[in-house]
Amino acid sequence: MKKITLLFLLILSSFGLGLSVNYKRTSPENHPELRKVTGIGGIFFKCADPKKIREWYGQHLGLSINPYGSVFEWRQAADSTRKGFTQWSPFRTSTKYFEPSRKDFMINYRVANLEMLVAELRKEGVTICDTIESFSYGKFVHIMDPDSNKIELWEPNDIDYENLGIQAGYGTTK
Repeated sequence: MKKITLLFLLILSSFGLGLSVNYKRTSPENHPELRKVTGIGGIFFKCADPKKIREWYGQHLGLSINPYGSVFEWRQAADSTRKGFTQWSPFRTSTKYFEPSRKDFMINYRVANLEMLVAELRKEGVTICDTIESFSYGKFVHIMDPDSNKIELWEPNDIDYENLGIQAGYGTTK
């Protein structure tokens, strides 16, 4: 009986040790990439007349305008041979896209490992507004910060994002 009890305790201890090692190995503090914001993916704001605002920014500030706003092209710091993009978009004042936030703006953050980040945010009680959506040009989800700002998180696929713009005939602001 002592051998069975000892064996059971040994197996239980081994299991517990395995869980703690796994937690330590996968915890965000040991893997900063789980929480990594890599840049600004977009700046979105409400205005009365998005077309007029796009045209004004194109004429007076030289933005390369498309029907959605402007795409800023830049080089990634970790690998300067790779491009990155940031979307600038005015939205109608009446848009529902920023809801449940009542703010006049929304920021899109470029992130790495969106699924792992969302799982960690969920464990921490962060409000996740929707489910992750996947497109050829990346994955998206929306969260809320403590000040009721809706935030868009984007794990980009910059190659497909650029190809979509090229196919549509849109230039970029460099």
